[in-house]
Amino acid sequence: MRKMLVITRDGNRSEEIGDQIDQIEEILTETSTESSGLEDDREVDTLFVDVESLQNKSKSMTKALNDLWKHYPSASIVVMATEDQTKEAVDAVKAGAFDYLTHPIEKEELGLVMEKVRESDVLQSELDYLRGQFWNEDSLEYVDTRSKSMRDVFAKIRQVAGTRTTVLLTGETGTGKSLIAKLIHAHSNRKDMPFISVHCGAIPDTLVESELFGHEKGSFTGAIRRKLGKFELAHEGTIFLDEIGTVSQSVQVKLLNVIQERIIQRVGGENDISVDVRIIAATNEDMAQLCDDGKFRRDLFYRLNVFPIRIPPLRERREDIPRLSEGFIRQFNGLLNTEIKGIHPQVLDTLLEYDWPGNVRELENVIERACILETGDILQPESFPPDLMDVQGEVVTSPVKTSLPLKEARQITVDRFEKQYLSSLLEQCNGVVKVTAEKAGITTRQLSKLMNRHGLKRCDFKNKKQ
Repeated sequence: MRKMLVITRDGNRSEEIGDQIDQIEEILTETSTESSGLEDDREVDTLFVDVESLQNKSKSMTKALNDLWKHYPSASIVVMATEDQTKEAVDAVKAGAFDYLTHPIEKEELGLVMEKVRESDVLQSELDYLRGQFWNEDSLEYVDTRSKSMRDVFAKIRQVAGTRTTVLLTGETGTGKSLIAKLIHAHSNRKDMPFISVHCGAIPDTLVESELFGHEKGSFTGAIRRKLGKFELAHEGTIFLDEIGTVSQSVQVKLLNVIQERIIQRVGGENDISVDVRIIAATNEDMAQLCDDGKFRRDLFYRLNVFPIRIPPLRERREDIPRLSEGFIRQFNGLLNTEIKGIHPQVLDTLLEYDWPGNVRELENVIERACILETGDILQPESFPPDLMDVQGEVVTSPVKTSLPLKEARQITVDRFEKQYLSSLLEQCNGVVKVTAEKAGITTRQLSKLMNRHGLKRCDFKNKKQ
């Protein structure tokens, strides 16, 4: 079932358009009279929004549309306007909106636009499928993302993987830079050759040169035999230099020479050794600032920064948290011989609100801990760390956001209570929508809309009562 959302400041107009959509076909339609305080919803297929809701003196049309896509990343946006607002509607289309409609909106015209959106979705799905053929089977689960920023990252990987271009991966600790480097190698022409990873920050300064370039017997105390360096081991393959910003100035000089000449010398050696390697470097530091502070050679930075890829932190791609969590559960079910089937909705709500300073790595560790502690088949609040949950297993109350207007702050609190109330009631009713709606004093249609709004699925609440 397709899901559409109508945003307009005119409540009557919103209901009228919703009714027209329902008449055209069976679609789950929601309406809103406010464009502020929106909740993220990746399930919305089409978003109808009037010009007044987009217009803001402090925002360009492009910025206004991008703000909507942050909440509804998969939605095609159709702008609604009066005859006097046609210019603004056209500007919105130029900025990326799918199409526009003028009031009064006729049923036939609305149906035509809906059909165009459907056809566009089919074409996009086919395009995504063809792009998906690029990825090998082992990578498909990881590259399945709902985040626009991560889709941009994977698009860049597709562009650069088949070249020998040097890549610089930037991003916070735990964002998965090492995995991205392996993806690039696995989809390159060098995929059958070695992938050598070097964590520059974990090697003592006195041994970095020996690790990277090797050494000759007797070149220093303890060098009892010749040792090949990582660059030689990576010949015709890829070398991944993690935490590149930590290497010393002397090593930076030699790295610059390797990139320029593709030649190395072992420590204590005199012979030039040719190496054919693809270099991928990574850092969680601001390299430009390191250059300004004189801690990193600017010419080396330019050589490494040929094709930069920024990996967004997990808090900027929250829509991927449910999928990542499910993937980690499957992973640990195999490793720990457990049979976890899912996560309690209350817990998932907390995971979505947490800022994840340790990013994907922290999420993985949290899920692993929960899988070890959980005695049932659903990860309950009690299995998670106390900094996420209190001792009673309730979601820790978030600080009051006094930076928001009262209306928006109140709505956030109401929405959080509404989701917790419905989760508890659905659990009591074993996920039966009709019974839950009766107990809540609302219709099944209203309950279905609320469940979709809060990302609740009845299958998550079945067979809870034993």
